[in-house]
Amino acid sequence: MNNLWKYAKKYWFLYILAISSTIISVLLDAMAPQITKHIIDDVIVDGQMQILMKLLLGLIGIGFGRAIFQYTKEFIFDYASAGICCRLRRDLFDHIQTLSMGYFDRHNTGELMARIKDDTERIWNAFGFVGMLVLECTIHTIIVLVCMFRLSPSLTLIPVLIMPIIAWYAIKLENSLGKVYDEISEQTAELNTVAQENLAGVRTVKAFAREKHEIAKFNKHNKKYYDLNMSQANLIVRYQPNISFLSKILVMAVIVIGGILVINKKMSLGDLGAFSEYANNIIWPMEMVGWLSNDIAAAVASNKKIKKVMEEQPVITSPAKPVNPDKIRGELTFRNVDFELSDKQILKNIDFTLKEGKTLGIMGMTGSGKSSVVNLIERFYDVSSGEITIDGINIKELSLPLLRSQISVVSQEVFLFSDSISDNIKTGNKDATEWESVQQASISASAHGFIKRLSEEYETVIGERGVGLSGGQKQRISIARAIAKETPILILDDSTSALDMETEKEIEARLTKQVNSSKIIIAHRISAVRSADEILVLSEGQIMERGTHEELMKMRGQYYKTYQVQYGEEETICQ
Repeated sequence: MNNLWKYAKKYWFLYILAISSTIISVLLDAMAPQITKHIIDDVIVDGQMQILMKLLLGLIGIGFGRAIFQYTKEFIFDYASAGICCRLRRDLFDHIQTLSMGYFDRHNTGELMARIKDDTERIWNAFGFVGMLVLECTIHTIIVLVCMFRLSPSLTLIPVLIMPIIAWYAIKLENSLGKVYDEISEQTAELNTVAQENLAGVRTVKAFAREKHEIAKFNKHNKKYYDLNMSQANLIVRYQPNISFLSKILVMAVIVIGGILVINKKMSLGDLGAFSEYANNIIWPMEMVGWLSNDIAAAVASNKKIKKVMEEQPVITSPAKPVNPDKIRGELTFRNVDFELSDKQILKNIDFTLKEGKTLGIMGMTGSGKSSVVNLIERFYDVSSGEITIDGINIKELSLPLLRSQISVVSQEVFLFSDSISDNIKTGNKDATEWESVQQASISASAHGFIKRLSEEYETVIGERGVGLSGGQKQRISIARAIAKETPILILDDSTSALDMETEKEIEARLTKQVNSSKIIIAHRISAVRSADEILVLSEGQIMERGTHEELMKMRGQYYKTYQVQYGEEETICQ
């Protein structure tokens, strides 16, 4: 857990204060049996009743002092551990944000959620309540053994002989639990993923009547999670009773052998009373060893998971010395671009230039590589060969924040945050986007009308727990969000698929008037791209046809066939 100490160092003073409070509290606790000794020997045996009140006040004072220092200790440990967890979770989340898309392709949401929430909380425990108890048990055991040795060195041999055996069982338990906790952590992530996917796609589940299938899938993972936890319980059951049994043997041996020493006048009755109280006090730390080692093992396993994420490095990064142009005009060029992903050829020899303020249409069958073009422009992935330039500058020479701030994308998979419509539209630049820009963007996206009919209009909260919107309404808000960002490059990736033809034409007409943006329109419908300055038809990652609508119709190729299917008109339309 070396990487965690950098967080703990920030609270070193508080931890010193907490440790000091723990030591004082344990010392006060160790004084109580000494008072018990005097009550037995001096008051009960010798009859010195005049000192009884002082001894009782001493016990009350010890109780009061322990309460103060115990509270101080627990509060400081909680405060420091909460700070450590907060910083760790923040740094982990910040680091995840820097990772490239390839990482998210390989790891599911449930796994990352488990790292951010469950694993950080286990580390919180290790530096908080659990760590506090480990420290207290250690200090308590040492001080109590010293006090026992001062009372009777020979009788102290009993706990000294039994404690290593208990420690051996505790170590065996910890080693076994560490392996199980690794598996439990992984299964927790898988279980979270299954539940998250089911809840996110609940409409699809119900539409296809897949409830039984989803229940069976969840139960399969839940059963595995149950089995792993039962393995954990079996390990505890195997070792914990032995620890408890040895603790009882310890107390019984002290009483029996101590009684013999009292009879033989080798120790006083008060000494035996105090020693028995110490023996009882040393039991609880030993009994907690199994539980504490359980939680420490969990924290160690969680730290390994978090460390693994933190060691991941982004593949796509900003250059050390990025180019900082005064203004991006929006001329985009793909020059002989090839793109491979997971040893699979996605794009091959893609070559085109989108002039400033012009519109490029891209069509093709599903899987032809249309969306990969968008991913490359935003540098979610890098080209395998060739280059992509904006205003003649290779996009690899631009910083990632600058590059992505100059591009607005409307994805085919609409995602809206659980926030107001206004804040969703201002997502691209919340601080700089004025209300007038929000409203104008909504009008351009044909969203203003239905938004005004909502109960709270632009302040209506949408998202998972907000008002339900149709697919077309979500697409229009997404388009408004991209327009409001006011970037020189606007990309619409199959963003009008849920809109009717009339609304699509309205949006298209308004976008055409925006001469300050270079536009890429990716679509399956010819109606979305027919007015583009140039249209590319992709097939298996290559440009099979290119030209204007009229030129492509005259070629009588794939574009022409698509037109025939969508409109059912004869070829004479292009004559």
